[in-house]
Amino acid sequence: MTEYLSPAERYAAARIRAAEEATALAPFRALYEFDLDPFQIEACQALEAGKGVLVAAPTGSGKTIVGEFAVHLALERGRKCFYTTPIKALSNQKYADLARRYGPDKVGLLTGDNTVNPGAPVIVMTTEVLRNMLYAGSQALRGLGYVVMDEVHYLSDRFRGAVWEEVIIHLPQSVTLVSLSATVSNAEEFGDWLDTVRGDTEVIVSEHRPVPLWQHVLAGRRMYDLFEEETDHGGRGTTRREVNPDLVRLARMENQRTYNPADRRRGKMMREADRERERRQRSRVWTPTRPEVIERLDAEGLLPAITFIFSRAGCEAAVQQCMYAGLRLNDEEGRRQVREIVETRTESIPGEDLQVLGYYEWLEGLERGIAAHHAGMLPTFKEVVEELFVRGLVKAVFATETLALGINMPARSVVLEKLVKWNGEQHADITPGEYTQLTGRAGRRGIDVEGHAVVLWQRAMDPEALAGLAGTRTYPLRSSFKPSYNMAVNLVQQFGSHRSRELLETSFAQFQADKSVVGISRQVQKNEEGLEGYREGMSCHLGDFEDYARMRRELKDRETELAKQGAAQRRVAAASALEKLKPGDVIHVPTGKFAGLALVLDPGIAAGRTNGHRGFEHHDGPRPLVLTAERQVKRLASIDFPVPVEALERMRIPKSFNPRSPQSRRDLASALRTKAGHIVPDRHGKQRSAAADDREIARLRTALRAHPCHGCDEREDHARWAERYHRLQRDTRQLERRIEGRTNTIARTFDRIVALLTELDYLREDEVTQHGKRLARLYGELDLLASECLRDRVWEGLNPAELAACVSALVFEARQSDDAVAPRVPAGKAKIALGEMVHIWGRLDALEEQFRINQAEGVGQREPDFGFAWIAHQWALGRGLDEVLREAEMPAGDFVRWCKQVIDVLGQIAAAAPRENSTVGTNARKAVDALLRGVVAYSSVG
Repeated sequence: MTEYLSPAERYAAARIRAAEEATALAPFRALYEFDLDPFQIEACQALEAGKGVLVAAPTGSGKTIVGEFAVHLALERGRKCFYTTPIKALSNQKYADLARRYGPDKVGLLTGDNTVNPGAPVIVMTTEVLRNMLYAGSQALRGLGYVVMDEVHYLSDRFRGAVWEEVIIHLPQSVTLVSLSATVSNAEEFGDWLDTVRGDTEVIVSEHRPVPLWQHVLAGRRMYDLFEEETDHGGRGTTRREVNPDLVRLARMENQRTYNPADRRRGKMMREADRERERRQRSRVWTPTRPEVIERLDAEGLLPAITFIFSRAGCEAAVQQCMYAGLRLNDEEGRRQVREIVETRTESIPGEDLQVLGYYEWLEGLERGIAAHHAGMLPTFKEVVEELFVRGLVKAVFATETLALGINMPARSVVLEKLVKWNGEQHADITPGEYTQLTGRAGRRGIDVEGHAVVLWQRAMDPEALAGLAGTRTYPLRSSFKPSYNMAVNLVQQFGSHRSRELLETSFAQFQADKSVVGISRQVQKNEEGLEGYREGMSCHLGDFEDYARMRRELKDRETELAKQGAAQRRVAAASALEKLKPGDVIHVPTGKFAGLALVLDPGIAAGRTNGHRGFEHHDGPRPLVLTAERQVKRLASIDFPVPVEALERMRIPKSFNPRSPQSRRDLASALRTKAGHIVPDRHGKQRSAAADDREIARLRTALRAHPCHGCDEREDHARWAERYHRLQRDTRQLERRIEGRTNTIARTFDRIVALLTELDYLREDEVTQHGKRLARLYGELDLLASECLRDRVWEGLNPAELAACVSALVFEARQSDDAVAPRVPAGKAKIALGEMVHIWGRLDALEEQFRINQAEGVGQREPDFGFAWIAHQWALGRGLDEVLREAEMPAGDFVRWCKQVIDVLGQIAAAAPRENSTVGTNARKAVDALLRGVVAYSSVG
């Protein structure tokens, strides 16, 4: 091409090339075998120009290259770079990548579990580690030039998201921030906030997937494309994806197909396999089994594949099903390589533990090229699965959705079994954002020409709805930022109350709340214009109709109030009468389905509160069990007694009476009719209305009649306008309250937290007390409870195992919180200390209620959970893995994860505990050593 350029053009091109070669980007680009994409070049150029960047791009698009360029710049300029990730597994992975490129002497790792070369110029760490360093004023922050926040969209996480905002707000202004995010629909809004709190920030959004993604539905033996090929509509140059009409037709036919009604009668008697077989015989399509799906993908050349199953048990069952079906995806050489890698990675695990962990069944699956991947697995096992998958030695992985977050495990295909998942409270449809995140794994850059997302056919599937999921890019970033007790004392210690309040008002949460106020303010403005029109409509030439309408409303409200009071008094009188009933009383049920004569068999529970499993439970009055004259035994409710009821007679109930026996009921009902059938109950006449004697109502009625507007011929027309005016005014005031509620919300919550901490002597205005300084070292959900336990010396005198049991209650949270079985706890001192912890929590809970600190909003202290106390105690005592896991009834991965979290908090307690006249610090360190053994010690990922 250069021979067609003029000398001037060739000179200009040479100058551009020379300028590019003089930048730091040129040698960085040379490190890669492929050329960078335009969005990567744009972001790197912005970084080199001294700007912060927010890069939002699809999974697998290579946005981490921008983070690696920040590392390159830091090393070139003699500055430090911290590379933060949300999870330890991703930190380990990124550390290995950077150490391979720049050498282990220049790269360090800090994850809480592992500390490698902490003085290196480049350190990979979890985001919490950086937050803690910022609050502690760590010397490691000196010389820091760049911070990379990988997976920054984690700030939406309701449990941990606040940490990302804390870091962004508190980083020194001299530090350049590189934020890497998944594709979010409000990247510009997030970029605007970064621009506000961090200075000049370039927002780079890329929707382009480097590897195209094809969407399919697998129904029976056929794989349908979800979309028809894109077509040019009318030669206008526009393209649009249409849902495959064959798939729409299939869904319509299947949904109209009728099934044998006998299925409903004998459904419970049939085995699931039999029902599936019959369904297949009647239907043209079916949901393929897991082995069938893998075989089909293998035949189509679509392996390796990740199948997302939203259940740990489902993932393990899928591997077993594939093994029982005889699937083998590896040849003999592949099996040999798998065994070699697995034996090398697990050689430090004792043989007896391997047996407990199901090692040999797991290895058999790996040799066949099949594996599960979920949080319940031992971390070492998960790492091996990841390594073998990347090497192509595991070709089918069945995983929960946690795999979609961060770990670098791209596949050629992704399979979704269902589009519904359990969200912790109910089964809910997955969102477009979740669908995008999961299917984003499909297509390996530099390996695959295209990626494939396969959704399995399910009965009643709607292809249009699936196309909406696949075609929508709505994944908004929503702040989950909330102040905590630890955050409050750390902020006040560094900045004082006033400056801390100002800092919190710069959070993304407040930024979003303030923006949402704009629309509400516009509505208030419109309403005020409407109010002006209504005011004109109700104006009366005889007087002030607004005043007249106010009196009418006051009269109506007073009448309504008295009616409610009368109804409440009647309910109280009726409940009081029911409480006096005794077994053997003959009564007349005044209303309801069972009105008439009845014999009281059991008076029922008294009204009020009883002490239940989770505290006080309310009961709506007595509920007597009666036998009616028609031989029915029924438990009645207070609604059946709108008026007080009295005993008309007394009868003896035979000891032999059995309410389940028809003969017993018939005999006793006959005796009831004989004894009291002739009695006519007192009829409760209509009582005089309280309104008739109410002075306020009389005064208002007199004032209304005396008002000039009362005599207006158009009074009722004016009244209708006045009613509209009142309703719109009420709505406008609600909107104004919403504006007030959203303005300074974070700062108001902070004020309440500061007030509570002042009450407990953690703060004295801008001074942080000794108690406050201790709290500043305790990070976690139950930070204040831990601090109060240290303050009240609850854990003094406990041995290391007992202390581990108590600390576990601060971190553990059962997956099913409504479990009625009380957890087992160690006896002796540990049990007493755990009881004292609940007592302290109750005191804090009452204080939080007093200071209006709401746990439902994510602020405050939840009740400690004893579900892991016995297990932590036994493991710390040195019991074997087999015995502990059998008693724990939890997967090895969960056991390791909870142990790691207990170890983390024990470390914090060791640092925060008093140095003098206390054994807690020493025993906390001993407890760490006691827990950090066996599978817990050799699991490098927490």
